[in-house]
Amino acid sequence: MTAHKPGDPTTLNRLYGRSQGKPLRASQQDLVENFLTKIAVPLEGDVTSQGLFGDDRPMHFEIGFGSGEHMADRADMLPDHGFIGAEPFLNGVAGALTHTKERGLPNIRLHHGDALQVLARIPDGALSFVYLLHPDPWPKARHAKRRMMNDGPVQMIAAKLKPGGEFRFGTDHDIYLRHALMVMRRHTDEFEWLAESPSDWQNRPGGWSQTRYEKKAREVFGHEVWYFRYQRK
Repeated sequence: MTAHKPGDPTTLNRLYGRSQGKPLRASQQDLVENFLTKIAVPLEGDVTSQGLFGDDRPMHFEIGFGSGEHMADRADMLPDHGFIGAEPFLNGVAGALTHTKERGLPNIRLHHGDALQVLARIPDGALSFVYLLHPDPWPKARHAKRRMMNDGPVQMIAAKLKPGGEFRFGTDHDIYLRHALMVMRRHTDEFEWLAESPSDWQNRPGGWSQTRYEKKAREVFGHEVWYFRYQRK
């Protein structure tokens, strides 16, 4: 029933949750002020591979990258691909900047803010991968419309992925899990679930590195973690 409450992140037109935690260290503040400007996604216009990376390459988009561990690992693994990440939490952006700078990853572009505003400016069919890993679960029923896994965002993700492209979703929250499966069952015309047995969604697939949120979920809270791969039809 929660999925049928009016609105979702594409229509609410605001961000929820923290925008900043503890004060940044001097080195982090320097990265935000001086390095972010060099690799930031432009605030206006189409977001294209040619515009961001100067050539035509497969593009990946991560919605809410946390501190950027997964994005950095994928960018390191696939140096000829382009990676775009959006995150509203400033401390997370500082973490991603640190990974990008220290590991020398020229194929990452970042946006400090709303992922959907960037996603909307990417041409349809331009993305090879979209990642939504451990999003804020907003577990209360009245907050279900804030969840990124809702019809509006899923429809937008489907539009931006090329045929054969992949949408990866991960969570350790059982309420969010049930909600997400309910939403994705309404989008079987756009997506095929790439799972043949329970082990496919109970075990982390190859090329899917662990985030610090996943590590904390397992080691601190003792949560199970579920991994979902959907292919754009």
